[in-house]
Amino acid sequence: MGTRASQGLLLLLHVLPMLRVASAGSLHNPGLSECFQVNGADYRGRQNHTGPREAGRPCLFWDQTQQHSYSSASDPQGRWGLGAHNFCRNPDGDVQPWCYVAETEEGIYWRYCDIPTCHMPGYLGCFVDSGAPPALSGPSGTSTKLTVQVCLRFCRMKGYQLAGVEAGYACFCGSESDLARGRPAPATDCDQICFGHPGQLCGGDGRLGIYEVSVGSCQGNWTAPQGVIYSPDFPDEYGPDRNCSWVLGPPGAALELTFRLFELADPRDRLELRDAASGSLLRVFDGALPPPPGPLRLRAAALLLTFRSDARGHAQGFALTYRGLQDAAEDRAPPKGSAQTPAALPDGTNVSCSPRPGAPEAAMGARVFSMVTAVSVLLLLLLLLSLLRVLRRRSCLLAPGKGPPALGPSRGSGRSWAVWYRRPRGVALPCPPGGPQAEGLASSYRPLSTSSQSSLRSLISAL
Repeated sequence: MGTRASQGLLLLLHVLPMLRVASAGSLHNPGLSECFQVNGADYRGRQNHTGPREAGRPCLFWDQTQQHSYSSASDPQGRWGLGAHNFCRNPDGDVQPWCYVAETEEGIYWRYCDIPTCHMPGYLGCFVDSGAPPALSGPSGTSTKLTVQVCLRFCRMKGYQLAGVEAGYACFCGSESDLARGRPAPATDCDQICFGHPGQLCGGDGRLGIYEVSVGSCQGNWTAPQGVIYSPDFPDEYGPDRNCSWVLGPPGAALELTFRLFELADPRDRLELRDAASGSLLRVFDGALPPPPGPLRLRAAALLLTFRSDARGHAQGFALTYRGLQDAAEDRAPPKGSAQTPAALPDGTNVSCSPRPGAPEAAMGARVFSMVTAVSVLLLLLLLLSLLRVLRRRSCLLAPGKGPPALGPSRGSGRSWAVWYRRPRGVALPCPPGGPQAEGLASSYRPLSTSSQSSLRSLISAL
């Protein structure tokens, strides 16, 4: 991040709107969040000021910041979300989204964005910790390698519901009752970078950043109507040889999943979705086969999710939201009258498709085929009758040929007609042999051979 990163901690203390947040993003209310990474690197919202509701300073457009390290020109594929706009983004993996601003007299040319909706589900907000009594009353500890997940894992092992990080290196555990009497602090008060991860915030001076310990857990049984499932060790990268499973059983006859993040290291790291009742495999996703964008609806009352990583697995992982559907018919049902494409099947699978007996579509298809056949036969009969009528009038018969044109007509003895042909098609003209029309065609049509003309004479005479 260069010079910009070196000013990070100081700039957090500059004038920013103070927003008191009591519950920034419960795991059971994921619809309130626009971010699913702890540092907001996935933020794609439209806030274009350093404060909410157009408070703070306006952001500069990313296509007008070529003099700085990050601009739309440095992100041609749009991976970081930069472009011809001035919305807050986090292209360098900083602790939260930011943007460039008009340079001040102090030489400040960028600022963090205070985005109330950009708090990952499971982060409950920033709270005051005066120490007497402590904001979280459970066990605590310190570490020079503290990350958010290190503290979550510590409190999870101790059997507590909540984990709080403070001052970049301290971890506290607590319960829902502690949160009920806690005093919320402005979100920007939790501004200390975690000692163990430069892209994460671990509370502040006398301020606790509190999380639900289920974030990044390796197993769980989820029965809330909606919620979020994170890969193991989230928001840290998942480790090698992980074998984790979660059961989703919200009320309803089907489930809808939406993947907010999905980054696996390779095809050997995979996520399986099975029907929890039957054990049948419904979907498989891995590092080479990511899930489709948008909602994924599955006809199952409960799902078993299993994630496995190999011995080399290291990546950000995934975050998915789920919700129960009351009507199982919502399972990828196409609109009435629209075409439906069958789901892809494994290689080598033989598929046989046939209409149901008596289906309306099959009956209509048969009627259309019969009508087309009847019309075709009728047109063929009319063509044959026309040909017979021409032949009876002793017209000139011109048949297709492949060779170069002849110089003159071929005249038969005793009969007043001639036969000619030329590519690409034949032509019949009602004219006598040697007439002006036939002579005019001699330059572009060649005569049939003597044997062919003799066979045609016999055929015509028999008509």
